[in-house]
Amino acid sequence: MKPSVLSPSWKGYVCTRLMHGMRGMLAFWGLASALWLVGTAGSPAMAASPVAGYPGRALTLVCPFAVGGSADIMARLLAQKLGEALNVPVVVENRAGAGGMVGATHVAKAKPDGHTLLLVTGAYPAAAALSTTPAFDPIKDMAMVSLVTAYPFIINVPANSAFKSFSDLIAHAKKNPGALNYATSGVGSISHLSAELMNAMANIETVHIPTKGGNTALSETLAGRVDFLFEAPTLSLPFIKGGKLRALAATGRERYKPMPELANVSEVLPGYEVYSFIALGVTGGTPDPVVQYLNAELRKILAQADVVRRLVELGGEPQVNSPDEMNRYVASELRKWRQLIDSRKIERP
Repeated sequence: MKPSVLSPSWKGYVCTRLMHGMRGMLAFWGLASALWLVGTAGSPAMAASPVAGYPGRALTLVCPFAVGGSADIMARLLAQKLGEALNVPVVVENRAGAGGMVGATHVAKAKPDGHTLLLVTGAYPAAAALSTTPAFDPIKDMAMVSLVTAYPFIINVPANSAFKSFSDLIAHAKKNPGALNYATSGVGSISHLSAELMNAMANIETVHIPTKGGNTALSETLAGRVDFLFEAPTLSLPFIKGGKLRALAATGRERYKPMPELANVSEVLPGYEVYSFIALGVTGGTPDPVVQYLNAELRKILAQADVVRRLVELGGEPQVNSPDEMNRYVASELRKWRQLIDSRKIERP
């Protein structure tokens, strides 16, 4: 309001009243602002998000495997921690099927706004490599946020198996082609392709027994109806420690830290290397600031002592990288598995 609009007789009175009113208003808004700052100081999403309005609602983290498996365990851990970091609910949605491609397809076709996430596992490039008519482009339609953890597979045999070492198993398979069998969660699963890579490099033939899931494959091995099993430490370590499975070898480049006494496959088959992993992905085309923001928050989460401890309990350890690095790694894995599928003439559905 302009002072010149007021008549001389009213100026003093009105100005005095206005001054008192303004003081009251300033005091009120100062208190309100202080309370707002206190209330939002602990909110990472409101304080740090580089994109206006993100996250604007609850996030969905799609786990492409069934409830109760190793992937589901990791999904629920990440959902809890992401929810705390972003200050919004993060809901785990299990969409199992086709080696993880059902869930991945759902995320690939979601709105690219960063509100639909995918728990990416080592099965993702393996299953994508197996598909002849994919419903989406596994590179262009999915954007990687970061690696979360990586771990080798462990080759296990039943506790009463005659095989005491990986060399024993290979020697027996060479003398008895087709006599040994192994169970997996299905054709084209990363455990299936890992075994086929072993067959190719060792020049042996073993029989694949696909089952309805990793838990079934594990149960069949524990019961002694299967000769050997490629399994992630997330599921197999408790049974190895409990004496129900015998670990013969790990599939990594270096000795597996929780079991440094365990030999690597590469010590018998030089050059052999397979890692499974857990990563976080979003729909392709999601704005880069959102991807980078999620990457930054994930790095903070993976530095938390309780998260580190839980990942070690599950057989891995925190491992983060940039979105570009993770995208390149997935692309390289896709090429590797495609070459193996072609060379081994594994039937594509």
